[in-house]
Parts: sequence; structure tokens; C-alpha cells
Amino acid sequence: MRPLDRTRIEKAAADCGFDLPPSLRESGLLLGSTRFPETVEVRATSGTRFELNVSDTTLLQTLPLANNGWTLAEGIPALYAVLERAAATARTMPDRVAAQFHLTTKSMPRSTEAERMALQRVGQDLFRRALLDYWRGRCCVTGLTVQELLRASHIKPWAACDSDEERLDVFNGLLLAPHLDALFDGGWVSFDARGVLMIANSLPRKAVSLLALQHPLGIDYLTSQHPRYLAFHRSAVFRR
Repeated sequence: MRPLDRTRIEKAAADCGFDLPPSLRESGLLLGSTRFPETVEVRATSGTRFELNVSDTTLLQTLPLANNGWTLAEGIPALYAVLERAAATARTMPDRVAAQFHLTTKSMPRSTEAERMALQRVGQDLFRRALLDYWRGRCCVTGLTVQELLRASHIKPWAACDSDEERLDVFNGLLLAPHLDALFDGGWVSFDARGVLMIANSLPRKAVSLLALQHPLGIDYLTSQHPRYLAFHRSAVFRR
């Protein structure tokens, strides 16, 4: 590996959250972090073209694949984008937010309603931060990046979840612009298994036009973990 390529990869890795020293492999560098066990191997092929391979299938589903099974990054900005996506997904893998919640709240009292509400606020704050991380601070449908406006929306509602693991599962959440959050929470819209927006027939056409829902809309970066929650929303919340 050329020294310049190694320097570029190491800087991108550090900037994107891979805080362990990279390990040299025959064809590239293996990147890791103290915050998650998953790794990413990166190799330079030509110029500023890079190929990446991840150690976990859930991470793999969020990245575009080249023909050889590796993810292709054409240029330094693309390399950063892929590494940021991989790190954000790894930090928020199933049960990791719940584990953090249990650690944070293990000494908190929970006998009164006020105390239970305080616990819930801790969980909801962790859930929001996880969604902001996973969706990279933008609405997963519109791309809105004003974080103060974004809503951490549960797909399977908080009250309907069977456990803290479900309530705090990042794949049970969507980061949405305010109007989409209200529509989704109220069952006026939902998403199919591919992430394509579905609109309830009961939503007036004028409202569809005013809310700019007539254009094709969908969710980016769905994984195999999302469909079961989306299926629940379509069957229990969506206004068919």
C-alpha cells in the first residue's frame, strides 16, 4: 500500500469514529473502534478509488455493494460517507442503546409514576441520539438537516413494545421532519417493506398536495431489521 493511500485511509478512519490504530492487511487496512466490535477493511485500488468490506451482515446491508461483494467508494468524500455510515450503524446496533439505558438507569428509583417518567425520558433521549447518529442528522425521507426540527419517531409505538430492547432498538425508529412525524404517528402515512411511502386513502387530496406528498418518497438505508417493525405499523397504526 502506498504511504499516501495509508495516510488518507487513516485520517478518514479517525475522523469517522474508528479510534483504534488500523491493522495492516495484505491488501489494505483493518479499521476498528473501542465503541463497537465490528470492523471495516479498506483497500485502495487506483487513484482515489477505495473498496471496503465490513465484518457484519447488518452493516453490509446499509452500504452499496460493488460486483465483487465489496463496497466501492469513488473519491475521498465517498470514502468518508461510507465510513460514517458504517460507524453510525455499528454504534447503534440492536440492544446497544438498551444496554446503555440499563447501565445509565440501574441506580435510579422507579417506584412512583414520576420516577418512571424520569426513566422514560432518559430512554427517549438515548433513542433520539441514536437515531440522529444512525440517520446522520437528517430526515430519512426528505433529507432535512435542521436537528431542532427532527423528530425521533417510533415505528412500533413505545406503549406497544414488549421490552426496553424493542423500545430502544434503533431499527424501530425513523428520524422524520415534523409533518411526516405527525402523519406517521397518526397513521396517515406508512411505508412498505422497501421503504416506499404509503398514503392513507382517507387523507384528502388537497392535504396530500399541500404537504408535498404527491412526489415519490421513501426511506434510505433500510436493513433487514426494519421490515418487522414497519409491518406492525401498517397493520396496527396505518389508516387503511
